[in-house]
Amino acid sequence: MKKKVFISGPILGMETSQGYRKTISEICEKLGFEVIDPWHREKSLYKGDEKWWWPNVPASGFVQRDLEDAERCDIMVVFFPKLSAGACMELFYAKRKGKKIIVVSEMQSLSPWIKIHSDRIVKNLNELEDELKKLQ
Repeated sequence: MKKKVFISGPILGMETSQGYRKTISEICEKLGFEVIDPWHREKSLYKGDEKWWWPNVPASGFVQRDLEDAERCDIMVVFFPKLSAGACMELFYAKRKGKKIIVVSEMQSLSPWIKIHSDRIVKNLNELEDELKKLQ
């Protein structure tokens, strides 16, 4: 049975910059992992011409689906080009559920909350691939 990798990362303010998800998915699939990417489901909520679309998102269902995805994964990859409340909450929840957490971030100063709830912190996607190979 394939291990599952959940891709977590910022959406708000980056709705048109979700290309990192494709790259992470390709790395995971190449290594034989199954990918769980909530953006595939959530992008249908985003209408490209809306400046403030989050108020139209049914919050409880949105969060519940993400938590269920986090429970189904074995590994969570959290991409932090900038901080994201949702990604931080997913990271915390998944770690509490015993999942492996790999953070990808070039930020110089990550919160102690992120550091303590991460199994590995890498700077880029090449390093991510090396870490995922260890978890195959």
